[in-house]
Amino acid sequence: MIFRRQKREGIEIILGVRFHDHELLHNSLTHRSYAHASSMNSENTNERLEFLGDAVLDLVISDYMFCNYPELDEGELTRIRSFLVNMNSLSEMAREIGIGPYILLSREERADGGAEKSSILADTLEAVIGALYLDRGWNIAREVVLELVLNKLNEAVAGPLDYDYKSRLQEQVVKETGTLPKYRLTEDGPAHRKIFHAAVYINGLIMGKGKGSSKKEAEQAAARQALETASRDRIPEGSNVDKKGE
Repeated sequence: MIFRRQKREGIEIILGVRFHDHELLHNSLTHRSYAHASSMNSENTNERLEFLGDAVLDLVISDYMFCNYPELDEGELTRIRSFLVNMNSLSEMAREIGIGPYILLSREERADGGAEKSSILADTLEAVIGALYLDRGWNIAREVVLELVLNKLNEAVAGPLDYDYKSRLQEQVVKETGTLPKYRLTEDGPAHRKIFHAAVYINGLIMGKGKGSSKKEAEQAAARQALETASRDRIPEGSNVDKKGE
């Protein structure tokens, strides 16, 4: 019970909100690996709360943009919202506020780095938001969500609405080397919740990796990392590295 209280209080401090239903918050932090290892009922995991939290996020962001950015058309609103609620953005937010250590994982999953996996971080953040909505209502949930996303949202609105990292990477690589980036995709997880992993290679060298709930999202994440790498180091002009991963 002490362990559970520490988890609960830690999240409450991070969010700046006290929960009335402690069991609800506990469930939002419970990954299915922990439930399975502890022989818990699957209903006590965070998967249903994640579903609800995803909807709350969408509505809070949509409502805020609709009311505060009348100059944005439907396409621009959709692109910004999609950018904010994708797995990579949500996992970044979860890392920034430090959710990882509070997630309940099996020993094996934690040893495998589960507390830092983008998919688990993003799912848990959504579940916590879902639990917050059920426990404290719309106004508190909206306040917390906006606290999480507002800086990133305003930056997205103020900056160029171009999140097509694959196209940007391809243009830069062709310009500098005359070759094309090549992507390698793998996947894991059950059929209804697959996670895709992408790696992007340039002249045989891996330049970026990414994960996503779709192939497109994973490749975009890998391309984004490759662009960040290229901003620090030169794009390789050629290599004898084994290219079988391409």
